[in-house]
Amino acid sequence: MNDLTHFDAAGQAHMVDVGAKPETARVARAAGSIRMQPATLERIVAGTAAKGDVLGIARIAAIQGAKRTSDLIPLCHPIGLTRVAVEFTVDAPSATVHCEAIAECHGRTGVEMEALTAVSVGLLVIYDMCKAIDRGMCIEAVRLVEKRGGTSGHWVRPDTA
Repeated sequence: MNDLTHFDAAGQAHMVDVGAKPETARVARAAGSIRMQPATLERIVAGTAAKGDVLGIARIAAIQGAKRTSDLIPLCHPIGLTRVAVEFTVDAPSATVHCEAIAECHGRTGVEMEALTAVSVGLLVIYDMCKAIDRGMCIEAVRLVEKRGGTSGHWVRPDTA
């Protein structure tokens, strides 16, 4: 298990020591989608969902989720985020909303978990706000798309390059 950084030599879970790592600019981009019935998407786009501006509220929740990542993921370091941006794209032909989040910081550890949490929370809020009319919505393909910074450098998901 030596290549899994959250486990020590004895196999016990621990928080990774990043104290000796240099501070660098770090950026992570994540994405995911939620599929729904076309009528549900129409209500989101029209702004007629019973709970209000679904995508606006989901954006704020996604940003808040990124900021609270270390409260949700037990071994995740608290990070001083310098930027979180969340965008939703409506794909009417497939009745899908795509979410992309970018998280940035200047620190000793990456922001992949913050970007992934932002996407997950944003999509969960869409589900929550529309579940009364469409319980069959499907959250899918939440994934890291790109990361920059730190000793491992720049990585781009091969299927998006």
